[in-house]
Amino acid sequence: MNIIKTDIEGVLIIDAEVYSDDRGYFVESYNRQKFIDAGIDADFVQDNISKSVKGTIRGLHYQVGEFAQGKLCQVLSGHVLDIAVDIRMGSPTFGKYVAVDLTYLNHRQIWIPPGFAHGFSVLSEEAVFSYKCTAFYSKKDERSILYNDKDLNIYWMTENEIVSEKDLRAESFKNIKPEFKFTG
Repeated sequence: MNIIKTDIEGVLIIDAEVYSDDRGYFVESYNRQKFIDAGIDADFVQDNISKSVKGTIRGLHYQVGEFAQGKLCQVLSGHVLDIAVDIRMGSPTFGKYVAVDLTYLNHRQIWIPPGFAHGFSVLSEEAVFSYKCTAFYSKKDERSILYNDKDLNIYWMTENEIVSEKDLRAESFKNIKPEFKFTG
C-alpha cells in the first residue's frame, strides 16, 4: 500500500497493490495496521454504497458534532471525480479542495478526515461508489454546501449535471457556520 499526501493536510490518497493474473486480480483495500502506520487511526462504523449514472453530482456533504465523519472512499465500478473541501476554520487551506480520479481500474482510495465537505461526479456511464464512515449517518447533523458555489469554483468535469433537489438547496460556502477548527 502506498500512501500519498495531498496539498491539504489530512487528506490522503491510498494506492493499493494489485495482484493480477489470468483469473483476474486481488486487492487488499483495507488493513487497519497499515492505515494506523500511515496516520489513519479510524474506527469505521458504517459502510455505504451508491450507484449513479453519468453526470450525477453528489455533494458537497458533511456532518457536524459527534456525528462528524471521516470517509474512506473508493469506486467498485466506473469512474468518478472525488472532491474533498477543507472547511476547518483557521486552516491555511480553508476553502481549497482536493480532486482525485477514482476508478475501478486504478483501485485508488481517498481518506477524507472530519472537517471536510465531500462530493463526487460520475464520469463513466455509471459508477458504484463505496465509502467507510467513522460516524453513523445523522439527518439532523447533516449539512451541505452548494456543489457549484462560485467561491469554491470546483470543476466537476461533467456536463448535463444531475443533482438532487436537496443538493440544489444547499448553503453557499460563505454562509456555512464554523463547525470545525484546524488543529494542525
